[in-house]
Amino acid sequence: MLTIAYLIGSVTFILGLKMLSHPSSARNGNLLAAAGMAIAILGTIFLYEKDGQQLGNYGWIFGGLTVGTVIGTLAAKRVKMTAMPEMVSLFNGMGGACAALISMVEYDHLAHQGFMEGGEPVHVGTLLAIVMGLIIGTISFSGSIIAWGKLNGKIKDFAFSGQHIVNLLLFGLILMVGGYIIYQGSDSNIIFFYLLFIMSVIYGVFFVLPIGGADMPVVISLLNSFTGVAAATGGFLYDNPVMLTGGILVGAAGTLLTILMCKAMNRSLANVLIGSFGGSTAAHHAGTSAAGGTYKEITLSDAAMVMSYANKVMIVPGYGLAVAQAQHICHELEKLLESKGVEVKYAIHPVAGRMPGHMNVLLAEADVPYDKLLEMEQANDEFKTTDVVLILGANDVVNPAAKSDPSSPIYGMPILEVEEAKTVIVNKRSMKPGYAGIENQLFFQPKTSMLFGDAKKALQDLVAEIRSV
Repeated sequence: MLTIAYLIGSVTFILGLKMLSHPSSARNGNLLAAAGMAIAILGTIFLYEKDGQQLGNYGWIFGGLTVGTVIGTLAAKRVKMTAMPEMVSLFNGMGGACAALISMVEYDHLAHQGFMEGGEPVHVGTLLAIVMGLIIGTISFSGSIIAWGKLNGKIKDFAFSGQHIVNLLLFGLILMVGGYIIYQGSDSNIIFFYLLFIMSVIYGVFFVLPIGGADMPVVISLLNSFTGVAAATGGFLYDNPVMLTGGILVGAAGTLLTILMCKAMNRSLANVLIGSFGGSTAAHHAGTSAAGGTYKEITLSDAAMVMSYANKVMIVPGYGLAVAQAQHICHELEKLLESKGVEVKYAIHPVAGRMPGHMNVLLAEADVPYDKLLEMEQANDEFKTTDVVLILGANDVVNPAAKSDPSSPIYGMPILEVEEAKTVIVNKRSMKPGYAGIENQLFFQPKTSMLFGDAKKALQDLVAEIRSV
């Protein structure tokens, strides 16, 4: 019965992940995978036996489940879409912490048994799973906490001269100490084990601190893969197929997503981890204007007139749209323009926002039809036939410097080629640079006009103007 429960759990994880590939089935896929996890958990609690004994401790187990369920439910219901990236980082960090705690508990258990299992010395594979779970889980935890702090603005980018060398030396030391613990297999190594934990915490902090804000989508997906691998080590440790399957799926999906994010930014993973894109390098370029620094503003009435009589309008959402919680009024603008015979589509850059798929999730919440969301390659093919592009809070992903300025830190990054359209209207609060810390040449081009103000308020006023046209 327990094997069947684990099989159901593993199959639902795979099916759920497959269903997540399309917004129309994503919600049901999430529920299906959650149901499979519930079956696996309940199966473990009531059906697992070792040496003729079940788990017991039901009070502690269900107490923990209750506390976790209450906290998770409240957090999920109260979180704003703008805070979703940091919530993802925080929850991911909790997964890493869980894997690290499992390694600590199992190492302490082996130490009390004199590192003997069934009268034989503990197998090297068991120690390898414990040490790997501790290292990867701890790095994922501390790194995710730093990422959470950076995403919500509480922690700033920080780097010192030679930090990457220090990181490499620290990582090498972690591997050496971990290898020694695995090779020695003695209870005298308990001090080294907790030293390994402390070094892993420090490495996770130093690993994420220097990485610039524009690279955070990559970091989030990379840390997510770390947590998956750490969970998989627990599956090996407990010979638990559903834990192993879930960990492998998360680790593989996170790794593939990391590769896709790097490809979308035209950067190697090594360059992301070493280059600090959006951090200190970008700061050198901030405040310079390759286009002379002159821009023009557009009034609400003129913007309403241009959009009302256009044949095709493309909307480019960015983090500014998320901050203003303007996705619903944006959808209202879309429907209003369509009622006037205007074709409206959305251009989505893979790394827009603060996490992979941030804009897709944001617009899905407002019930924007999925077929209106064009990926970067599709959108770039349509800009040439677009009358008006309305940019809502996006910055770096539409910056022509990525194509024209070899000295720019974003040079080579694929962008949305909005300058190909007839007219470009940019909604921003101010002329401050984006998350990469560099000025946007697009804002100073002749066909570009600036519409300053909060995205939600600007869209509300724009909708009112269009209705009067």
